[in-house]
Amino acid sequence: QVTLIESGGGLVQTGGSLRLSCVASVASGHSFSDYTIGWFRRQAPTKEREFVAIINSNGEKLAYADSVKGRFTISRDNAKNSVYLQMNGLEAGDTAVYYCGATWLYGRLRAYEYVGWGQGTQVTVSS
Repeated sequence: QVTLIESGGGLVQTGGSLRLSCVASVASGHSFSDYTIGWFRRQAPTKEREFVAIINSNGEKLAYADSVKGRFTISRDNAKNSVYLQMNGLEAGDTAVYYCGATWLYGRLRAYEYVGWGQGTQVTVSS
């Protein structure tokens, strides 16, 4: 069982930056370092969550959606039970609610493959 809390969202102008944080609480018997963490976003209430970035349990494997590659950077600090998403060069199309999710295996890019989610943090990019 893992519970996640996102923070760091807000309103930013086009070209600006934000750093999202995701802090995990993990049930006894497991460790935060057991989990691969992914960032997803939902751009409208009726749309599916779309994959943004993923990082494996020890931080050595990373992957990004093509739409954010070169602008966003995912990282983690297992000592702090935390994963971060540094977002630079923000565009209007990045406006969304951003979620972090936990899964057991690296390479899972579908939201249904994740076993725990945060409540989301709103990112709004104005032109």
